[in-house]
Amino acid sequence: MRSSLTLVGTLWAFLSLVTAVASSTSYFLPYWLFGSQLGKPVSFSTFRRCNYPVRGEGHSLIMVEECGRYASFSAIPSLAWQMCTVVTGAGCALLLLVALAAVLGCCMEELISRMMGRCMGAAQFVGGLLISSGCALYPLGWNSPEIMQTCGNVSNQFQLGTCRLGWAYYCAGGGAAAAMLICTWLSCFAGRNPKPVMLVESIMRNTNSYAMELDHCLKP
Repeated sequence: MRSSLTLVGTLWAFLSLVTAVASSTSYFLPYWLFGSQLGKPVSFSTFRRCNYPVRGEGHSLIMVEECGRYASFSAIPSLAWQMCTVVTGAGCALLLLVALAAVLGCCMEELISRMMGRCMGAAQFVGGLLISSGCALYPLGWNSPEIMQTCGNVSNQFQLGTCRLGWAYYCAGGGAAAAMLICTWLSCFAGRNPKPVMLVESIMRNTNSYAMELDHCLKP
């Protein structure tokens, strides 16, 4: 089975898949931010949370130790996190689409040309830029009441207080940076140039087709 990718293109396809999976997995995992509340560990992403307080008997607060997403988009603690959810999700979707096409190019001939590879690299740059923008927006939501309760009531925008950033945040940012810098560069050399013989045959075939159509139209 012949590939439409060069040797560099095969490396590009592999790295594209790795960066897309790393960024997308980190996007869905609620381990972007770690803190504590009522003596229990708490973690957040943009739209998910692990461990949250509820009213128990006697109106006392108890911690429910489970992970889940917010009940609705409007329930996400801050506008910045809502924007982060949309922007980062769009970037992850774009990276996954490019990675899927790159993997298919490893086993399908003439799927990815040199120009197509460069266009896909540009799409990867945009996807990585969107995820990076989401990571930059994330600290703007640290002044919401829900985050402040978890971070010792001393957190603010770009100030974590007693909380700390989680590994999923760094993984998402690292995947985006690799997609923007490494994958975009490798994509310039990923696709194969069309063979001269095949190119000439294609031109001749199209020329003959046009000539036949013209001759047919001119006949009375």
